[in-house]
Amino acid sequence: MRHKVHGRRLNRDTGHRNALRRNMIADLLIFEKITTTEAKARTIRPAAEKMITLAKRGLAEGGGEPTTALHARRLAAARLPGKRTKEGEDGTFEDVDVVRKLFEEIAPRYANRPGGYTRMVKIGRRPGDNADMAVLMLVED
Repeated sequence: MRHKVHGRRLNRDTGHRNALRRNMIADLLIFEKITTTEAKARTIRPAAEKMITLAKRGLAEGGGEPTTALHARRLAAARLPGKRTKEGEDGTFEDVDVVRKLFEEIAPRYANRPGGYTRMVKIGRRPGDNADMAVLMLVED
């Protein structure tokens, strides 16, 4: 029985599991929609929502204290990879700073929302290994 056992192992060791979580959260924040297995989506969803909440706390507007905003940015930078490469519409590749996008685009979008920033939609089973698949996306505001 799994009484009081928190989290999923995902058949990976600790370092691989942490790297997977960090990279998938970064991809969700950059692309705003990812397709993955249902188990991985259930694993990263709470962590992604906590990162958005951290970024909302770090917004320095509205008379907030600047040290709080700086501390939130440093925490986010420690928990997320630095850059991601994204392909543009014209086929060129550009480096996108994950923390900057989180604080300047995503957090202001959800400033008045109390939670529930992501949505998980089950899309059936993968043909190769019959794994349950899901799309994890940021909700529209």
